[in-house]
Amino acid sequence: MALKSAISGRVIEPQDFEYERARRVWNGMIDRRPAAIARCVTVGDVIACIEAARSDRLPVAIRGGGHNIAGNAVCDGGLVIDLSLMKQIVVDPKAQTVRAGGGVLWGELDASTQQYGLATTGGLMSTTGIAGFTLGGGLGHLMRSYGLACDNLLSAQIVTAAGRLLTVNRTENHDLYWALRGGGGNFGVVTSLEFQLHSVGPVLVGGSVFHPLSAETLRFYRNFMTSAPDALIVYTGLGRGPDGVARVGMRAVFNGPLNDGEEVLRPLRSFGSPIVDDIRPRPYLEVQRLVDPSFPPGRRNYWKAHFLTELSDDAIILAVEAFRRAPSRYSSIALEPMGGSIARVGVTETAFSHRAARYSLLILAGWEDASETEANVLWARELWGRLQPMAAAGVYVNYLGGEGEQRVRDAYGPNLARLSEIKSKYDPENFFRMNQNIRPASAEGLASGSSHAHR
Repeated sequence: MALKSAISGRVIEPQDFEYERARRVWNGMIDRRPAAIARCVTVGDVIACIEAARSDRLPVAIRGGGHNIAGNAVCDGGLVIDLSLMKQIVVDPKAQTVRAGGGVLWGELDASTQQYGLATTGGLMSTTGIAGFTLGGGLGHLMRSYGLACDNLLSAQIVTAAGRLLTVNRTENHDLYWALRGGGGNFGVVTSLEFQLHSVGPVLVGGSVFHPLSAETLRFYRNFMTSAPDALIVYTGLGRGPDGVARVGMRAVFNGPLNDGEEVLRPLRSFGSPIVDDIRPRPYLEVQRLVDPSFPPGRRNYWKAHFLTELSDDAIILAVEAFRRAPSRYSSIALEPMGGSIARVGVTETAFSHRAARYSLLILAGWEDASETEANVLWARELWGRLQPMAAAGVYVNYLGGEGEQRVRDAYGPNLARLSEIKSKYDPENFFRMNQNIRPASAEGLASGSSHAHR
């Protein structure tokens, strides 16, 4: 195709030996065959890709890390703008900031910033891309201390649907800066991001305690988190151990002095009789990889999510009973505690509006054999439906699959109308649309989710 001579990167087509590998994304459920994959090296490459896609009327997908559960990093019959070679990372230790390319992964960013004892709120899997994660909000280990990833976004460079490169921050294109902090990939191709950094580590108290599956452990967890300081985050999950036996795990990370962390975590570690207790001082880089082994690339995944304003006894009992029926040993149910610095940002200060939620609840169905798909998807949907009466309004956009327009509206909540107006300004034709799509206010007749994709 003509694009090959127009970019400095490589264009991969179906006949090329790299194609099968290049089209794969993290979620093994996704099996799409693009017409071409353009591995961009420069911003000029990105602009050329947008121009080519417009000229040839091709659907477009934008790939950063490729971790999006819905698989929006790849599309059938279209052009994938692959940013994975855009790996520039520049740390300013004096200003405590970092600027990174749109293809950088969290493990790569963490390794660079930790050279100076700095970090920002990042993904729970080191192979997650920084861009898509941040644009959707960004829930991570440091969020109770420093807010979401989007709360730490200082500026970005973005190529719009018109092929214009814009700088966005608090003073330049301020409306778009607001929209990028939670509005997903609706407004263009983000080629670089600048984050506020904080003094973190290099060693934190972190790790997990595991107990036999019981409602009692979850009730203890709920009560323990009620008085937890902002420096502490404890995720809990219903899963299965290496022996296949159901259990409850509580993964703790304390962002502060080691002695303080050991004191704060003493009640957690002294509760009951843990099967395993591996909480100990760990390098921050190790903490950021604790989850990686549980979510290998290529496994089939189907997720459903809620926000909760409280973790009721009824919800606890329902979750425990449902997990006993999970058809796969790889499935789990996770609770992510919010609050702290997240809740001190106003609902309309960023596009991410779900500031009052106490927990994000995630139902993670995972399996390997394609013949088991129906049973695993049904299990996740049924549990999600039974929990719905107990859920708060809204849903975390980064956890959405292809769930229909109403769930997309739920994800953007009270900020949807403003986001739609900004979409009209920067993407009036809805060029980027096979994402969790915000339709332009000026083009309400356009079908949601039809031709173009982002992350």
